[in-house]
Amino acid sequence: MSFTRQLSEMSASELNDAIDDTNFPQAHIISRGRNNSVCSTSSTSGTSSLADRVVAQPEETQPPSSTGSEEPAPIHPNRPRLILKSSTSIPENDGTQSSLTPQTPRTSTTPGHENCTFHHDLELDHKPPTREALLPDMARSYRLLLGGLGENPDRQGLIKTPERAAKAMLYFTKGYDQNLEDVLNGAVFDEDHDEMVVVKDIEMFSMCEHHLVPFYGKVSIGYLPCNKILGLSKLARIVEIFSRRLQVQERLTKQIAVAVTQAVQPAGVAVVVEGVHMCMVMRGVQKINSKTVTSTMLGVFRDDPKTREEFLNLVNSK
Repeated sequence: MSFTRQLSEMSASELNDAIDDTNFPQAHIISRGRNNSVCSTSSTSGTSSLADRVVAQPEETQPPSSTGSEEPAPIHPNRPRLILKSSTSIPENDGTQSSLTPQTPRTSTTPGHENCTFHHDLELDHKPPTREALLPDMARSYRLLLGGLGENPDRQGLIKTPERAAKAMLYFTKGYDQNLEDVLNGAVFDEDHDEMVVVKDIEMFSMCEHHLVPFYGKVSIGYLPCNKILGLSKLARIVEIFSRRLQVQERLTKQIAVAVTQAVQPAGVAVVVEGVHMCMVMRGVQKINSKTVTSTMLGVFRDDPKTREEFLNLVNSK
């Protein structure tokens, strides 16, 4: 039996599952399709993709009150709301589940993972007590790298470089330790507002997962509320969650759009990212003036050309 749940009814792990599975190549969130505001992709592994969980559902009408007075119809009865939909029923925990079945949160005592020390995203949920626990191993790795380059790690200028580099990499990837529920912190408000909300030119810094060099740029986000709005700073914080990871720009754009959808179930979400990739500037083709632009349009922004045009005009205006 399928069921639909709003953000407030979902646990932190479920929120992370819905977003972070896009950090793996086999999980495609949105496929370009026709006649659907959000299009599903088939899953060959038996696991539903994120597109299976993001659907458009019309607003429910309020039944007449028992006092005989009729409640007014919803303000926007024809505007669908993007919400999360699970394609599976909630499992009943009757104590008969096999001990070999991975549980969430998984720990170092989970069968088959006794020797694991750290995993992020969906692989495993257990982590060291603090990210600083990773520093010694990372610093040793950087020291080996310096030696492999023919440098002397013990000379004055490099003696503390391995530790500095390890700390910097932990900061560059701090988004792995953040989740949507914590970042929102309850900043979702009921508001009778149905016009477009746009926050543009949000600075973004990320790391290319192919070469481990930075890419940076700006992000513009727009959404059409369905009587719920999001604190404006939370849009910038959502960008931080997903940009502070090893990324590709295409996936980053989709993850931001889906996170906003999860937060407020709007009628539509639009995200445009413009980035400069150092892997194209300081190596390879070395094109210093090139920029990469990616976009994700969900709901009304995909279906209605005028709405999409209005958003793009606002984004491109000075």
